[in-house]
Amino acid sequence: MKIVPSKPFQIVYSILSHECLGYLFEVFVVQLNEKNQLTWEYQTLTSRNFNEFEHGLEEKDRAAVALIESIKPTMIYEKFNTQKKRLQEEFFLKIFDAEKGEKDVADAILQIVEKKRAQIFELIFPDRTLFVMGNDGNPMRQAVQIQPEPVEVLFHFMRNEENTHYFPTLKYQGNKLEFQYKDALILCDDPAWMLLNQKLYHFKPALEGKKLKAFLNKKFVVIPKNMEEDYFKKFVKSMVARYPVHAKGFDIVNSEKNCQYLLSYGPIGPKIEDADAAKPGKKSQASLEAADRWQFVLSFQYGNNRFPWDNLGAEANVLFEKKGDSYAFQKIMRTLAKEKRAFTTLKNMGLPMDFDGRAMISRGEAVQWLTVNKQALDQAGFSLQFKGDGQAPRYFLGKPEIKIRIGEKLDWFDVQAVISFGEFQIPFLKIRQLILAKKHEFHLPDGSIAMIPDNWFHDYQDLFYFSETRPGDDGIYLKKQHFQLVQEWENQDLIKTALRQKTVQDLTLMTKEFPVPKNFKGTLRPYQLEGYRWMRTRQTAGLGACLADDMGLGKTVQTLCLLQSLKESGETLPSLLVMPTSLLYNWEMESKKFTPQLRVLVYSGNQREKLQSQIGKVDLVLCSFGMVRSDIDWFEKQAFAYVILDESQAIKNPLANITKAVQKLNAKFRLVMTGTPLENSTLDLWSQMNFVNAGLLGSQRYFKDHFQVPIEKKADVEKKKRLYHLIKPYLLRREKRQVAADLPEKMESVTYCGMTEEQEKLYDKTKSFYRDALLKQIKDEGLQKSRFSVLQGLTKLRQLANHPLLVDENYEGESGKMDAVMEKLETVLEQHHKVLIFSQFVQHLNIIRKKLDNLGVTYAYLDGATGDRKGQVESFQKEGGQSVFLISLKAGGVGLNLTAADYVFLLDPWWNPAAEAQAIDRAHRIGQKKTVFTYKFISKQTVEEKILALQQRKLDLANELVTSDESILRNLSEDELLDLLS
Repeated sequence: MKIVPSKPFQIVYSILSHECLGYLFEVFVVQLNEKNQLTWEYQTLTSRNFNEFEHGLEEKDRAAVALIESIKPTMIYEKFNTQKKRLQEEFFLKIFDAEKGEKDVADAILQIVEKKRAQIFELIFPDRTLFVMGNDGNPMRQAVQIQPEPVEVLFHFMRNEENTHYFPTLKYQGNKLEFQYKDALILCDDPAWMLLNQKLYHFKPALEGKKLKAFLNKKFVVIPKNMEEDYFKKFVKSMVARYPVHAKGFDIVNSEKNCQYLLSYGPIGPKIEDADAAKPGKKSQASLEAADRWQFVLSFQYGNNRFPWDNLGAEANVLFEKKGDSYAFQKIMRTLAKEKRAFTTLKNMGLPMDFDGRAMISRGEAVQWLTVNKQALDQAGFSLQFKGDGQAPRYFLGKPEIKIRIGEKLDWFDVQAVISFGEFQIPFLKIRQLILAKKHEFHLPDGSIAMIPDNWFHDYQDLFYFSETRPGDDGIYLKKQHFQLVQEWENQDLIKTALRQKTVQDLTLMTKEFPVPKNFKGTLRPYQLEGYRWMRTRQTAGLGACLADDMGLGKTVQTLCLLQSLKESGETLPSLLVMPTSLLYNWEMESKKFTPQLRVLVYSGNQREKLQSQIGKVDLVLCSFGMVRSDIDWFEKQAFAYVILDESQAIKNPLANITKAVQKLNAKFRLVMTGTPLENSTLDLWSQMNFVNAGLLGSQRYFKDHFQVPIEKKADVEKKKRLYHLIKPYLLRREKRQVAADLPEKMESVTYCGMTEEQEKLYDKTKSFYRDALLKQIKDEGLQKSRFSVLQGLTKLRQLANHPLLVDENYEGESGKMDAVMEKLETVLEQHHKVLIFSQFVQHLNIIRKKLDNLGVTYAYLDGATGDRKGQVESFQKEGGQSVFLISLKAGGVGLNLTAADYVFLLDPWWNPAAEAQAIDRAHRIGQKKTVFTYKFISKQTVEEKILALQQRKLDLANELVTSDESILRNLSEDELLDLLS
């Protein structure tokens, strides 16, 4: 019958009997009437419908329902039936057959049922409504009253000349409880729950049901004389230990003594079957392993008697004694509360105690634990006993002390340490050597063995590792680049410091308000001014730095401002700026623009000996990574104010020759710049930070073990935080989104690209041919009739400036511009930006397509032959779409909304600046929420440079929205046309 949950109801438990499984339960929800009485409207309560009634139930009811369901016959059948065709009734008959049954399976089933049955009784006690189910299935046939108080049991043993007999007597609330020959039922065996006269009883101390079953229909049990002694030794002794016993014909003496805690420890003995262990003077492998594993055993002393920890909580231990024909028992009462407190104390101290009162740990861990907890163990009342074979070493168990004071020297910190083990002081260098070798043990002068505390390996590991010594010097020092560690140790009360206030102020590395140098030509945006001051602050402290701003945020201009300040401070040494070859011209042009007073030397070409002689006359040397690597024998002999690496990810491989070369450079200060300080691995970061501040992150091996592997292989968050803590003072990174308020809507810059040697030869040869031919044509036919030929020649030169493959399909060399484009594109993609790439030449886009295909980079593509323009745009614009969109000018210069992009690459300059502006506006238009960065790629010393200059002179044409190359050419003079070909 369906019960209405919104009306009053009550939960009812009902006991029923199963012929194989014993007593089981059912649970019902019974509707109540207006007088709050049970009705005959009821419904089975299950885990499926429990939530309907949970507002009137408790969590223990939910637990009881789950247990009851788990021991239902159907559940037992499903779990243990291994024959699919066997029905449920057949299963129980076969398994529990007295003669032919499967006893092992039956015992396993009954053990599970018994355990869960006991748990159910605990849950329904003492306040649940309980009935005995009728044979007709009526769940409320007979009410059962759950008795709240436990029954007391007393066992009587009577010994006489013929035999010994025994029987129990029961008392409830002080009155004798008659249970024999009263149809009492033992519903649960362990512990016993007894049903008598519709009342449910439990026992204290907890009683096994089988101890009562024998007496339900019997007055007493008789023990024959010939079995007596064995019976007394085993059965009677265990009964005296667990239950109250009244004895007649033998003695039971109760003894109460103080409980003393005993904790023995020592190496585990060798296995008995290990034959080598028995041979004198020979230690087997098992012996060695046992010596390295120590065992702790908890026991308790009561007077002259010692007992092990008993997890089952026996309240007494009984000693049996036979004198002549007499038997005697001494019952020693145990203080279980104190014993449990001792066990809990050891676990709370970190000793991994098993349920049997034993702990097994390594020798090193054991000594460490004893050292740390010795005083607390003494105060808690534990008596420690070492169990060894007489040859076991003696260990120092006192508390070691370490006192460290850090003072100030010229350019490092002086480390002074006093390390004590009792009366012995140990040199710092010895402990340092042991910790670095990860060794815990060493011998004290008195022959005892001391253990270095585990927390020293954690707390002082960085100090021991990063501190250094000098040959012939007993002192220890720490580089000032590790100042943040000194602060950390001091804050944690691990060390004391004696530093001058000025040193503390300088090394906090808080950005100071340095003024912009007066001869710097330009205006720094707020974040750029902060970056310049940040670098100046590190320079003042004599420390290196890494400027890792996002691409396009002006790392170049911040660095030039720094170099100008260096010149104005009176620095006479030149600075060396090392970069990819493709950036040399950019730096030269930017330096002329922002720091015209800096005397700049571009170190490249075949006349380097002449350039070397000029180094003392310049402020800044611009050089490629390749040239530094080739001429390192000369460079390492020079003294520089700054050595600066642009695109410093070039030294991410510590084993690369260029990395080894730049490490040899001699400079007062070091700086690296990169938009991608970490490309593939944290080792990239180590290599660059090791260049600016050698030793900051330790050796490569140390870094791999302590940072790279834990972070990359094990995702260790704490190690990642630790690494960030070490590099944070020396790495400045701002992303576009962080400084968006300081940026204009559009930022345009020019990237000058040097041509490859083969490309340059082909370009010069073609330029000479067209210049000679066109000069003759203009002379013979006049300027107007020659304009088409001029355009044709200029177009070919522009194609060569892009990539010779646009002119000669058999060309096998490289293109300087293509190298620069792919290098910058790689950076943009690593930073998860989207980019539009425009070119006038479809063939140019096809070259990039092949390179992207080889790299596995997906892209959208649009030229005049593309049919599905809308599909290409939508796939690029959507979240998670392609990061690159290749577009030809004529097909995509107008009419497209591509606001997903925040970078625009213009691969070749157009005659018409308005056309360039339209291309840029594919990204920079309504709906764009980010600053758009535009890069024009210009091959230096080519017609492209002249087109840029021409654009500046013809801005009026752009303002008039001239729309074709030919219209611009028609407005050029003969001198301007010839200049393009010069």
